[in-house]
Amino acid sequence: MKGLRENIRKKLTALCLAGCMTAVLGGCGSSAKFAENTAADTAASAESYSTTMQDAGGGYLTEEYATDEAPAENGEAELGEEAALAGSERKLIQTVDLNVETKEFDLLMSTLEQQVDAMGGYIEQMDTYNGSSYSGYRTSRYASMTLRIPKDKLNGFLDTISEISNVVNRSEYVQDVTLAYVDVESRRNSLRTEQDRLLELLEQAESIEDIITIEDRLSTVRYQLESMESQLRTYDNKVDYSTVNIYIDEVRELTPVAEETTWERISGGFMESLRDIGNGIKETAVWFVIHIPYIIIWGVVIIVCILIIRRFRRKRRERRQKNNMEQEKK
Repeated sequence: MKGLRENIRKKLTALCLAGCMTAVLGGCGSSAKFAENTAADTAASAESYSTTMQDAGGGYLTEEYATDEAPAENGEAELGEEAALAGSERKLIQTVDLNVETKEFDLLMSTLEQQVDAMGGYIEQMDTYNGSSYSGYRTSRYASMTLRIPKDKLNGFLDTISEISNVVNRSEYVQDVTLAYVDVESRRNSLRTEQDRLLELLEQAESIEDIITIEDRLSTVRYQLESMESQLRTYDNKVDYSTVNIYIDEVRELTPVAEETTWERISGGFMESLRDIGNGIKETAVWFVIHIPYIIIWGVVIIVCILIIRRFRRKRRERRQKNNMEQEKK
């Protein structure tokens, strides 16, 4: 037959693995021997492929792969998921939120950093404010930190925080990502299988069209494979390292953890009133000392104004007396 009877056509179909469909490329050949090898390899990897070959009289041979695979029943899909989960370790992402108080801000910060380093964790984010002003007799120094702690050392780390600070609030969250992890892992494995198959086909390809087509698909598969592996690494990091969000507030007095009795409330309230009075006197003294320059300046201005007003009144009074004396003489 003169020329090409038909250009190479390719159709990607899905192979079912744990209920996940992935694309597999059917290759094209440029000779009868290449077509037979391709059909044999494809039949070995997927029995659902059917091969239709047309002889072009010494020209090109064209293969078409089609899959008439019926979707799995709901029961089979559920069994597949259960089997996959049964053979996989649960993937749990733990997150803990803490609000703590301390009287020794610097000591607590340094101790936390040492503990995180000793346990093999790391500080993902930290924001501190080292102000020295007071509001409601509470210092304005505070810090917020996001810590990543190995999951097997999380409980020990939380116990350490409870010992070195006053925990006001604690919240824990657990997210089960096992299904998502197994799904991504299955798709990753299927893409690896497809990549190996494409590499085999690339070695057997003889025509430029075949090589270009296979390399184009291979590039797409590699991109998807890198994306899947990146997702798995992200999951592994979040599972292996628990996240601890901690907010640290420096205070003068710690918030009571247990509920107080009536007598404790009375005595505590009385002592708090005395402290408020003492703090008020101290703050007034501090304010007075700080503002002495302003007080002196305003004092001088007020004295000058008073002297000017007194002099003006005295002159007015003298003029009035002089006028009275002139009128009496007349």
